[in-house]
Amino acid sequence: MEMRHAFAKALRTARKANGLTQEDFSEVSSRTYLSTLERGQKSPTLDKVHVLAQTIGIHMLSLMTLTYLYSHKNDLDIERLFERIRADIADIS
Repeated sequence: MEMRHAFAKALRTARKANGLTQEDFSEVSSRTYLSTLERGQKSPTLDKVHVLAQTIGIHMLSLMTLTYLYSHKNDLDIERLFERIRADIADIS
């Protein structure tokens, strides 16, 4: 799945799982913009991902992890992904 569409699915899923409507984001984004994100028509900036995740009540890395898992459905499960991230960060640090 293309990353932009995976983000759209992750955003919509996380929003609905937390019982939020698109209107609940009115202080951080217009409903029209949120709708374009949820349809995969636009890609958000990192700042916007952070604000959207805060509005949902989750960490932005949770939203990005869900995005990655949707885009690489057959490649990794969440435990293997976290192992990879731990190793990458350890190598960088």
